[in-house]
Amino acid sequence: MNIARWPLTGVLLAAFLPAHAADSMVVYTKGGANPAAMACITCHGAEGEGMAAAGFPRLAGLSAGYMRKQLADFASGARANPIMQPIAAALSAEEADAVTAMLADKPGPEVERIGRTAAVEGPGETLALRGAWARNIPECVACHGPGGVGVGDAFPPLAGQSAQYLTAQLNAWRQGTRKNDPNDLMGHIARSLTDDEVKAVSAYFAGLTDQGAAR
Repeated sequence: MNIARWPLTGVLLAAFLPAHAADSMVVYTKGGANPAAMACITCHGAEGEGMAAAGFPRLAGLSAGYMRKQLADFASGARANPIMQPIAAALSAEEADAVTAMLADKPGPEVERIGRTAAVEGPGETLALRGAWARNIPECVACHGPGGVGVGDAFPPLAGQSAQYLTAQLNAWRQGTRKNDPNDLMGHIARSLTDDEVKAVSAYFAGLTDQGAAR
């Protein structure tokens, strides 16, 4: 074996790989190679913290797998949104992988891990920690984890998102414009909630962190 060839091979590989690897910060701050893939920073903030008042969600610290699935669902129309659909469709797979991995590595907010055994007060906290089993509504923390911190790639964090965003998503499931949940679990839950309950449970999780609360 002629080992003298290895340094040249390494140089060639190093020269080849960057040309095909998406730069996550470029995608986030300037957009994708396709002009329709607008810069994420425009709506989601400099550090992926979101824009609570405008209803744009926090992305920092979310699971990369969850975010990749949402992009795919936006692109396919399984999750309808007039802003995100053309952006998601314009991103390449490499760009989507790169930017979601970068955002997943950013720190999420510190959240007290409040579980179902804690005392409850008010309708929002009751739904979050106890559910409404007479209507087959499980407590939110059963799937989204204590304090709504999120569980794996399937159940995203609720704490740290704004009340506006959480309310909008529950209403999207109620109206059928969002239908990308397994076995219509969130669709059933959202359709079983009253308007006041949607607002109350959204306000509860938003209020668990300074990042989520929009006051």
